[in-house]
Amino acid sequence: MNAKVMSEVTPIVLTFNEEANLARTLESLRWAARVVVVDSGSTDSTRQIAAGFSNVEVFTRAFDGFGNQWNFGIRQTGILSDLVLALDADMAVTSQCLSELREKFLPGGYAGGILPIHWCYFGKPLWGSFCPPQLRLFRRDLVQIGEFGHAHDFKIAGEVYSFKHGVWHEDRKPVERWLQSQASYSRLEDKRLQSGDRLRPRDRVRQSGWMPFLAGSLAFLRAGGPFGGKRALRYAWERVTYESLLAIRVLDRDLANDETRRTRPPLPAERLSVEKTTT
Repeated sequence: MNAKVMSEVTPIVLTFNEEANLARTLESLRWAARVVVVDSGSTDSTRQIAAGFSNVEVFTRAFDGFGNQWNFGIRQTGILSDLVLALDADMAVTSQCLSELREKFLPGGYAGGILPIHWCYFGKPLWGSFCPPQLRLFRRDLVQIGEFGHAHDFKIAGEVYSFKHGVWHEDRKPVERWLQSQASYSRLEDKRLQSGDRLRPRDRVRQSGWMPFLAGSLAFLRAGGPFGGKRALRYAWERVTYESLLAIRVLDRDLANDETRRTRPPLPAERLSVEKTTT
């Protein structure tokens, strides 16, 4: 690997009980001179796995939001390189992405890079997914870090390069652990829907409670439909599950609000209107 890539890019990985995924991610980062892992207090073998890689340094910080966790990793772990590569613990950098980083991105002097996220199951990518390309590579002195629903929100001032090759996303955590994560994500996303923060057309459908009916068929087709086999079906059921959890939260909130309106005492103006009508 080009020494310039090793010295100018520091990968950061956020972890919490990621023993099923982390080794694949760190294996794909052996090219880096230093990898920063920010762990939220894992109780499995996550930190032991990280310690097995000589280029990895582990920091432990209690989780209080993705924005704060990323900000800590980028600003407070002693990173000296100009560029940071922000990864989830279930993402692996492809060799094609590294070549593009070395040959296209670095010579261009870009402020950031948008990477395609290729959804995978058991080492094989889907035909496609709903996961859009994401800003994951950036100058650490220029990036702004926030949160959007259940996810982080990176913004960069400057010219951005769009990669043709990106990272593979493959989450092999047990179903029970995955369900816990989806329940947490749906709670945060419902909170965002309530706040009205940057609502998109899909969010309007979510607020209606109908999204699970649409998500499954659209996800199945995006992942390859019948030609995608069991992987496409697996992806479709994942999307249905998440959207169902979110829809249940939305509908429960709406039903609770309806009940409150039915049972609360009438306001003075409403009582006056009723009295006038009866007289």
